[in-house]
Amino acid sequence: MKAASTRLRELLARDELLVLPGVYDGISACIALSEGFDALYMTGAGTSASVLGQPDLAIVTLNDMVGNAGLIAGLDPRIPVIADADTGFGGAAMCARTTKLYARAGVAGFHIEDQVQQKRCGHLTSKQLEYLVRIRAAANARTSLESDIVIITCSDAAAGLGVAEAIARCKAAVAAGADVAFVEGLRTREEAELAVRELAPAPVLLNLATGGVTPNWTVQEARDMGFKLVIFLCTGMIPAALAVRAAYREIRTQGTDVAACAGVGPKTFFEMLGLDEVIAIDVQAGGSFTL
Repeated sequence: MKAASTRLRELLARDELLVLPGVYDGISACIALSEGFDALYMTGAGTSASVLGQPDLAIVTLNDMVGNAGLIAGLDPRIPVIADADTGFGGAAMCARTTKLYARAGVAGFHIEDQVQQKRCGHLTSKQLEYLVRIRAAANARTSLESDIVIITCSDAAAGLGVAEAIARCKAAVAAGADVAFVEGLRTREEAELAVRELAPAPVLLNLATGGVTPNWTVQEARDMGFKLVIFLCTGMIPAALAVRAAYREIRTQGTDVAACAGVGPKTFFEMLGLDEVIAIDVQAGGSFTL
């Protein structure tokens, strides 16, 4: 079986838009896999929320992220998983370590942001140099592993420094070894099309975080603008949180969770997580698994 990273590169080589739903744990990943997506996106915000019960404020650690990414990637190694890697969790040495741990966990690709790891000099060139060192370290680590894991450069510069600066940073990062560009926080179609045009021929990723600063464009609109990948960051975590809150409130107000569970019992729920496949494995091995 080919590596998931190789499969991701094959998907990127197609003349099609790759759509990745956001997943954050085993349940969300299993459901996304059952819906037939070609690849998944492990959100760092969702990982911080589900693993730690904390907001996305750089509280989650490298070990937290690698553990969750490995769990998700291992559910079906044929389906590539792109994972958030925050800032790479440090300088060059840590970015190299991050690359190695993600690759060994079966992650197909990851993105590194250009935000500073720690508060220090605010001069633009200092920040950018630090960022390019991270990308080079990740690319060098990939080479040492003889891996083809996909490195995605993510710039958050648009919010404070403008889209042109974010694009320039992504260009420099691609030259330093990144495979895919990701300009975060695009606000208009004009900005989006400029990013795609200026960063060509590098594939460009669009983050459609519903309710964020980027308009709630559709997959077709992303395709029309020329993006190669689109991630739906909020897909799993926000609908799940709303549904769970409604269920708990039903218990508090009605003394039951019947409406929230919508007639689904444990067996049906486990079927959503691959119960039939597990039984088949047991039977094929001569077991006597019964329900």
